[in-house]
Amino acid sequence: MAYRGSGVSPADLEQLAAQARHARQRYDLYKAKAYGSRPTSATRMRELAREAEAAEARLRAARADAGPTGSAS
Repeated sequence: MAYRGSGVSPADLEQLAAQARHARQRYDLYKAKAYGSRPTSATRMRELAREAEAAEARLRAARADAGPTGSAS
């Protein structure tokens, strides 16, 4: 998805924020699971971390494209 110059709507920003929040929560939950007795995978941990970072990067890019009004949230 290309956000530069596309004029991101507030609804799009909310959606991207929700996606970033969800990805971060999935990563945090899996990380917490690794401290317990249930089996975890280092590969899955890295994959969830990459997904969370990518979602946050998309949100930052969209907020930058939206300008000063899009950064409040």
